[in-house]
Amino acid sequence: MSHHCHGESCEHDHEDLPEAGDQFLLYSRIDRDNVRCLNETVPGSGKTVIKPWNERMENEKFVESDADEQLILFVPFTGSVKLRSICLRTDRGDQAPSSMKVFINRDDVDFDAAESYTPVQTWELVEGSDDVIEYATRITKFTSVRDITLYFPENFGDDTSIIRFVGFKGEWTEIKRDPIITVYEANANPADHKIPGADNKMDHSIQ
Repeated sequence: MSHHCHGESCEHDHEDLPEAGDQFLLYSRIDRDNVRCLNETVPGSGKTVIKPWNERMENEKFVESDADEQLILFVPFTGSVKLRSICLRTDRGDQAPSSMKVFINRDDVDFDAAESYTPVQTWELVEGSDDVIEYATRITKFTSVRDITLYFPENFGDDTSIIRFVGFKGEWTEIKRDPIITVYEANANPADHKIPGADNKMDHSIQ
């Protein structure tokens, strides 16, 4: 399932507000410093395709594959994400990737692993488009996404592949860190806390 992204007037500054409608973009929730790409021609170029929505049609920043047509893009989030869709803008010609396999919550996906692991979901991608295309997820499989790996194994016939924009739509929640609590006395011994009448009134709690 794919369709064009809508809501062009929505800037990324309010991307995570409910009133942003279907532009519930997660750009500000991506740990961009730790985005990495495998088989990129220019080191660091994979990070540049993670852009704000208002820069999605900009062509100066893109990633092109190096040795062959395959690309792997690892994208960590700053919290837990319920991922609704992935938005891609690739290339109008044969350098556009023709399929995408997605893995979640694993940071060890290289090209060998991508061929042996079972993806959470696979998409056949749209050919011949210069627009941003939105690919909906099977959301029940994407409810607690901390990081996502996009694997593009092939394109429509060229030697290398090009991606110009990658965006994500969904709902972000902060990951609560459990505090370290030292329990000095888990269960008080009534014999150590003599209170008048306590022997007959054990239904109350001592604060």
